[in-house]
This record gives sequence, C-alpha cells and structure tokens, in this order.
Amino acid sequence: MNNRADLHTHTTASDGKNRPSVNVTMAAEIGLGAIAITDHDTVAGIPEALEAAKEAGIIFVPGVEISTAALGKDIHILGYGIDYRDERFIARLLTLRDTRDSRNEMIVARLNELGMTIAIDEVIAEANRNRRGDGSVGRPHIAQVLIDKGYVSDLREAFDRYLGEGQAAYVVPPRIEPLTAVQWIHEAGGTAIVAHPGLYGEDELAASLLDGGADGLEAYHSDHDEAEERKYAKLASDRGKLITGGSDYHGSREGVVFHGPIGNRTVDVSVAKLLLEGRT
Repeated sequence: MNNRADLHTHTTASDGKNRPSVNVTMAAEIGLGAIAITDHDTVAGIPEALEAAKEAGIIFVPGVEISTAALGKDIHILGYGIDYRDERFIARLLTLRDTRDSRNEMIVARLNELGMTIAIDEVIAEANRNRRGDGSVGRPHIAQVLIDKGYVSDLREAFDRYLGEGQAAYVVPPRIEPLTAVQWIHEAGGTAIVAHPGLYGEDELAASLLDGGADGLEAYHSDHDEAEERKYAKLASDRGKLITGGSDYHGSREGVVFHGPIGNRTVDVSVAKLLLEGRT
C-alpha cells in the first residue's frame, strides 16, 4: 500500500481520539505512503504530525476541514497544502471555532429539552481529556457524554437518534458559505476540496462549487458506496478537477470506528504529492 494515501483523518486537535502522531504511525504501520491530518477548523495538530511523519518516513500533507453551510446543511471544505502558520488563516479559523462552540451549546440545550441532562461543561471536560493546543470541540465529544451517562449505547446510536443531520438535536448555526472557505484556503496557498458530497445529497451544489472555484471533490469516502464513488469521480474529472479520498477516521469510541479505519479509503500517493505542491 505504499503507493496509497489516506487524505482525511482527525485527531485530538479536534474530535478524533488519537494524537496526531498516532494517526501517522498507524498509517505507516499498515504501509500507506502518505497521510493527511484534516482536523475541524484548526491546524493545531499539524506540527506534531509533521515530526512523526519525518520519523516514520511517510509523506505528510497538512490539511484542515472547514465548517460552512449552504441549503440549510453543514457543508465541509477540505484544505490541503495550506500554510498552517499563516496568521490571517489561523485567525479566520478561530472565528469558526467560536461558531462551533455556539452550535455545541445549542445542541446541549436541545438535548436537555429532550430529557437528557447534560451540561456543556461536561462536553468540554470530555474534549479536554486529550485535546491538543487550540483544537475544537465537536459532536463526537457530546456523543461520548451521552454514552457515559447511559442515554445511548454507542457513538452510532448517538448520531442516528440525536446528533446526525435531521435528527432530534441536530442544529445548523449561521456559518460562512462554502466558496468563502475556498477563498480562505486559496489565500493560504492551499487546494480546496469539497468533502464527502454523498453525505449532503445535493449534487447540483457540489457541481456549482466546482464551477465556482473549488479544486476538486472527495469521491472516495468511508460513507460513499461504489456507485457514489464513480459518480463523484466523474463529476470532478468531467470538469478537469482533482479527485481525492480518505477514511475520515476519528478513532474508536466504545468499540465503534467512526467513519472508517485509517486506510479504509485511499487514492494514489501521486495525489498527495500534487497537493503538497500547492494550488493546481
């Protein structure tokens, strides 16, 4: 697999379970040639991952997954090869984490209305158990509190009943538009990719984002079936855009791996090298 790259993983810098260095080591151990760290609205895990990649002899792609909204849905834009030390970019990500914090408080309030007694302080405490730097707090941390308090049995049930799109405690706070995130990524020297379009069910939106300036689509994802992967690969290739993929690994909670294990979805390592060259 040393010619394969997993370009979508999360760490303790946001809502993953593993430190950045652990993700890198896991990728090297299964023989991947490259890995990206794409934490939500933060680049805090990148320095540690870079050092681990040097030691492991694996290609590392610095990344980020930016939270946006369109058509009443959360839309995520992946940024690769960005200058993670760019002060303007870091400041912009901080504003997004403020929105994420508000979203978390809205979810907790909704859960309390549904009869589940949890507090935002409990969610923050869960996140802070192994959070890195200025990392973000997300729904998996809320899910873990629900598990610990016996309201759900595992992460999957938490999302299927309460936290997933359209479920009882799902909320969409005001966010930036997807093409604003594309602009931010470009201005930080990176390549902007529309993440997991199959999760949105809005193919016209995905096409319009490509036409509006996004550099590619994440066709290969743990939650895409083969038909979706073919469809999104064609949607990107027809426009001369990049085709990327990754597991969207968040680690294991209560024995459930979310979304899939490292290496579950990959692309050729040449894609990782291209992303390291900067915007195409």
